[in-house]
Amino acid sequence: MATIPSIGSKEVVALLPILLGLRDGAKVIVPELAYPTYVVGGLFAHCDIIVSDDPADVEGASLVWLNSPSNPTGRVMGANELRDMVAAARATGALVASDECYIEFGWAGRPPSVLSPEVTGTDPSGVLALHALSKRSNMAGYRYGAVAGDPVVVKQLLEVRKHLGFMVPLPVQRAAVVAWSDDVHVEEQRQRYLHRRAILLPALQRAGFRIDHSEAGLYLWATRGADCWETARWLAERGILVAPGDFYGAAGHEHVRVALTATDDTIAAAAESLSA
Repeated sequence: MATIPSIGSKEVVALLPILLGLRDGAKVIVPELAYPTYVVGGLFAHCDIIVSDDPADVEGASLVWLNSPSNPTGRVMGANELRDMVAAARATGALVASDECYIEFGWAGRPPSVLSPEVTGTDPSGVLALHALSKRSNMAGYRYGAVAGDPVVVKQLLEVRKHLGFMVPLPVQRAAVVAWSDDVHVEEQRQRYLHRRAILLPALQRAGFRIDHSEAGLYLWATRGADCWETARWLAERGILVAPGDFYGAAGHEHVRVALTATDDTIAAAAESLSA
């Protein structure tokens, strides 16, 4: 297995199709509900985008994006599900790229990585995992991430990216070494989000919302069974700003993404507003 630093994880999410040399018409699989940069990166490389979570749709693909824990839904893919996607991709010669930047924030245990032994064993071929310090260490402004996995693909990315000027500045790398070497602050961060979740989730439920998935990550995937924009307006009238679910895909048209990233006081105020 090989690893290289990246300028945040978004750099790789946006540019991976181009860095891999994918050409017009190459098939890129993206999750049904996902952060839009997976689609934007594929379109920028003039690839064909297939929106699917089904391993059966992987045939003929060049690149398969996974995101577990998911943004926006907080859904966690189990080891068996990850293994099925990897097997399907390998059968067709596709590369699997798994965005795992929320992996430290599982609320019922640590979610499995696509590079976990129970998923890929000791063979990382055809598989990449993306990680970042922005969530685990609250270091978004440092723009530091890492790509790990298939040594052949990582070497290709290293060669191309250094010619494009994608080198992480040395001071940021030094700070990253300190952050990666310490898990105490990560657990403190996890407990902070868990506390906010324990306040906001039941408040939403009392206000008539159903919370789907949300077993990991920094968001609650909430619905009242209404159009997402109508729900966003209802919440805005109570001083609560959320992201409409269709921003992440058509399947999100009845959900909103509620973030746990506001301050403790703001979360408490939002919960109180929902009860009013």
